Amino acid sequence: MRLRTAVVVSTVGLLAAAGTLVFASNASAATTLGASAAERGGRYFGTAVAASRLNDSAYTTILNREFNQVTPENEMKIDATEPQQGQFSYGNADRIVQYATSRGMKVRGHTLAWHSQQPGWMQNMSGSALRQAILNHVTQVATHFRGQVTWWDVVNEAYADGSSGARRDSNLQRTGNDWIEAAFRAADAADPNALLCYNDYNIDNWNDAKTQAVYRMVQDFKSRGVPIDCVGLQSHFTGGSNYPSNYRTTLSSFAALGVDVHITELDIRNAPTSAYSNVVNDCLAVSRCRVITVWGIRDSDSWRSSESPLLFDGSGNKKAAYNAVLTALNNGSDPGNPTTPPSTGNPTTPPPSGSCTASVTPGTVWGDRYNTSVTVNGASNWSVVVAITSPQRISATWSGSPSWDSSGYVMTMRSNGSGNTFGFTTMMNGNSSARPQIRSCTAS
Repeated sequence: MRLRTAVVVSTVGLLAAAGTLVFASNASAATTLGASAAERGGRYFGTAVAASRLNDSAYTTILNREFNQVTPENEMKIDATEPQQGQFSYGNADRIVQYATSRGMKVRGHTLAWHSQQPGWMQNMSGSALRQAILNHVTQVATHFRGQVTWWDVVNEAYADGSSGARRDSNLQRTGNDWIEAAFRAADAADPNALLCYNDYNIDNWNDAKTQAVYRMVQDFKSRGVPIDCVGLQSHFTGGSNYPSNYRTTLSSFAALGVDVHITELDIRNAPTSAYSNVVNDCLAVSRCRVITVWGIRDSDSWRSSESPLLFDGSGNKKAAYNAVLTALNNGSDPGNPTTPPSTGNPTTPPPSGSCTASVTPGTVWGDRYNTSVTVNGASNWSVVVAITSPQRISATWSGSPSWDSSGYVMTMRSNGSGNTFGFTTMMNGNSSARPQIRSCTAS
């Protein structure tokens, strides 16, 4: 299995502090959502898109102006892409992908495996036949869009609501408890450069059993090397799932597992400005919160249109919630430009500290990232401080327990019982010459 990166372009550090951030003013504030998000460390502000509305000029005017990421609303779901077993249909999905990529927008593939919106032929299947059919579906669809989709929602809504923390009882679940893992591995093989996500609703409140169950699954996947790069929180806030006060804790807790977190289907009943601002501010406070996607453009495009939950009214006018979101984005910090970048040093002959030393071995280099291996000598319980150079960012680590300083550019890696060698992947972000520096090695 190849080493999976955990972030996309302009990646920032593994975890920002979950507390209050002090932001500098932005002298030349961006005037659109996508442009402002891009200035916040290369983030994305996207929307769900329906192919049937791409002929609506009022709709596409807003889409083209405001967003830098799109999610096909229904066009990539199972019933749309494989209406008859073995007969695949990509016309509307292709249309959205081509529309987006030709305009420089990133695409989220939604979704490869789901208990809902299955075609009749799949609904009538079970057991090993269904297992084979869903894995073939994942493989065929991910292969068709290989290189065109940045993120895949590989599995959608696999956990039950309520206090049990159990998996949803679906035909897919009844094929075996490992079906989610199997789907991720199939997607990884079919589209190895895409980032693979688990997506669900009602996992916004950190205290909920469903949230904890998904957290434990991701933790398990990461510990066993199952290819997962991101977790999507749908964040349909209404009724029993209103914006929770511990939302930021949820985002940061998932991020601490070494995955990106995305807000994937955001809409809020009556579009309150405070709730929309809170969501954006919480995302900006967690450096691995990479994407915010609203589920539709205008209220009239929403699946909850009677609740007026979006940022534009039915006539395409900006609502107060739009202004609140743009203000929150523009007031946010750019984690790619910390006030005090780390100092440089010699990565090959680091000064020892305490009774251990750490030496660097360069690893594989790709076009946008590279690996580094660090070997510790002189101690079995150790702590190594590593600094990287802006705008590079570490996107994945292994065989150690990392923590970060406030800048996001200095990582402390501690032994976790996996031996005396650890490693990490660094995203270049346009700087291909700098390499990490070892600041110290301390025995503990």
